[in-house]
Amino acid sequence: MPVKDLREWIERIDAIGELTRVDGADPRTDIGGLTDLFQWDMGNPALLFDRIAGFPAGYRVLSNVLTSLKRVALSLDLPVDSTPTQLVTAWRDKLEHMRPRPVEPVESGPVLANQLHDTDVDVTKFPAPVWHSGDGGAYIGTGDIVIMRDPDSGWVNAGTYRVQVHDERTLGLYISSGKHGRLIRDKYWQRGRACPVAVSVGHDPLLLLLGGLEVDYGTNEYDVAGGVRNGPLEVVSGPRTGLPIPASAEIAFEGEIPPNELHEEGPFGEWAGYYASGRKPEPIINVQSVLYRDDPIVLGCIPGKPPNDNTFFRSPLRSALIWNELERAGVPGIVGVWSHEAGGGRLMNIVSIHQMYPGHAKQVGAATASCHAGAYANRWVIVVDDDIDPTDTNEVLWALCTRTDVIDDVDVLKRCWSTGLDPMAYGGQSGLYYNNRMIIDACRPFERLKTFPSLARADAQEAAGLRSRWSELFGADGKVRRDGLQVRLRADGLVTEPTPVRH
Repeated sequence: MPVKDLREWIERIDAIGELTRVDGADPRTDIGGLTDLFQWDMGNPALLFDRIAGFPAGYRVLSNVLTSLKRVALSLDLPVDSTPTQLVTAWRDKLEHMRPRPVEPVESGPVLANQLHDTDVDVTKFPAPVWHSGDGGAYIGTGDIVIMRDPDSGWVNAGTYRVQVHDERTLGLYISSGKHGRLIRDKYWQRGRACPVAVSVGHDPLLLLLGGLEVDYGTNEYDVAGGVRNGPLEVVSGPRTGLPIPASAEIAFEGEIPPNELHEEGPFGEWAGYYASGRKPEPIINVQSVLYRDDPIVLGCIPGKPPNDNTFFRSPLRSALIWNELERAGVPGIVGVWSHEAGGGRLMNIVSIHQMYPGHAKQVGAATASCHAGAYANRWVIVVDDDIDPTDTNEVLWALCTRTDVIDDVDVLKRCWSTGLDPMAYGGQSGLYYNNRMIIDACRPFERLKTFPSLARADAQEAAGLRSRWSELFGADGKVRRDGLQVRLRADGLVTEPTPVRH
């Protein structure tokens, strides 16, 4: 069953043993540091901080949220035992068959339980950690969604952008160029108007997942969430902006982004693993109202050296989006896609294909580098044959080393869409950033498919026979057992009972 809100999500991951509770942490030194350490290995539990130094008991922070495939799958209402490849396939299947469900406006919801307006506004009453020791301040918006309405079409966008606390009634907002929220904001500014905005900083992690992905321009992330849940998301109308806010949100801020009013923002350790964007003037939010539940929870999703909470979930989900966009563009023969976690789910995209005609691999590489889901801050596109698992780094590197001609199989695209968060981006004048990207054909040459040297490894049929005859050497998943066995095959073909080897 799909999750309804953040509190149910916490209960569900607690039930499967993927939650660690921590009391008494300092938001300036402990919360970010512990979260960082927990992200050094993917699959570690989520962290729920309570009794935070300087704040009332019950004012909590949840972090290390989506660094586990089980937690990503649970958030998407998909099987929690999925492998990376299975998760990509399951998410593609869900996207193909689901239909967006429009939101359901309601008169009231838990987020309206407590309200502060105008001079009573104080965003510092909630714990906003200093996530990295080199950060330029406290950030309350890392797992957030920033809600805006297009002034022309009425389309509502809910994207995930970083939000810094400047003072009691002022927040900082950083949005990279080309992102939907920035396009909407600029439309208001071009009219000489402040842009109305609402920011939810605690909610069902499904909204965070969708806010951090390339949902199509003009599509409301709320409606996609309704499709994933198979039921509409309930929203309340913000009392100051009229913007739709999740009724079960933990904390929401409303206000305006004024034109020509900037504040020094950052630095902030970002998803590529660097302090690339520095400290410079960025837009602000003048907060006019604060809405929050009893005992509110801040949802933290911090970036840093990948893989991390901010990037790990993007690998399977962006892979599915790229795959779908390639097929929608009429590109045939796609058998697998992986946006590698070491590149933050953006910088390296690997596509496995069944070659069908000369130039097929080049076509796939160019389309991957240019489609919406693959275009932002991409640096490498590697196209491999269908015998290569794109999620297996060693297999990809093997194909790269043994099937690539560095003269004929490597192409470079220049002046592509990037961001100041990319440490190798160039330009930067007036916020204009570009990067160059490499497309590598790591497939066997099409004209040599029949004559290319054969593989020096047991084939699938041989492997199946060996696993059958020597079944005690392998687990139920077909992988070698590692518990130290001594097994003999008798003349009648029956395997003796395995006995542990004593050292």
